[in-house]
Amino acid sequence: MLRVDHVMGFPVSVRIDDGAAEPEAATDEVFAWLRQVDARFSPFKPGSEVSGLDRGEVSADDLSPELSEILDLCEHYRIATRGAFDVRLPGRGFDPCAVVKGWSVQRAAELLSAAGATRFCVNAGGDVVAAGGPWRIGVRHPERADRTCAVLEITEGAVATSARYERGDHILDGRTGRPVTGLLSLTVVAATLTEADATATAAFAMGAEGVEWAASRDGCEVFVVDEGRRVFRTPGFPVAR
Repeated sequence: MLRVDHVMGFPVSVRIDDGAAEPEAATDEVFAWLRQVDARFSPFKPGSEVSGLDRGEVSADDLSPELSEILDLCEHYRIATRGAFDVRLPGRGFDPCAVVKGWSVQRAAELLSAAGATRFCVNAGGDVVAAGGPWRIGVRHPERADRTCAVLEITEGAVATSARYERGDHILDGRTGRPVTGLLSLTVVAATLTEADATATAAFAMGAEGVEWAASRDGCEVFVVDEGRRVFRTPGFPVAR
């Protein structure tokens, strides 16, 4: 079955090909979870836990286990990038969306597995987590919306891309507060979408130096197009044959 809905500000598609005894119920659970995440962790909703924390109305002792986990992930990537990735930029509110998206969609995939699904694909605004492949996944050309610049193939795992083509210069270097330069798009393949999405965003925030950093991460394969239109990819990046 295939279902597409709009949640957390982008389209999400769930495709289940095999394994789930009740695929519709499993898909309902996925979208219910994603809507719950949006209500609890969106910085754009005044009543969310994230907004309450940002206003000082939620103390560290009162955090939910899920938000504590998200904060730990945010701090991990801030330290790992020496401040280039930072969800608390001066003059801006606390915004953990770069971590929440991959984390929540990975949890959604785990709900499908728990429901018995063995072959499925979840596509959340172009970031993908899949199982039971092979699955062929296109990487959008950073300057041509109607073209791909690579097609990869995975059996199980996740793919995430950070780029400037959808939202412009929306990723800022936390060390300078300025938009990132040097890269057009950066794609990461990893075992989970939590890792792939956060690594792609964190590496993009580092600019050109983020390419080597992402490539050095255990279990991550990387495909990059820089501002000079040069392409870099790690040897293990799973290009489709």
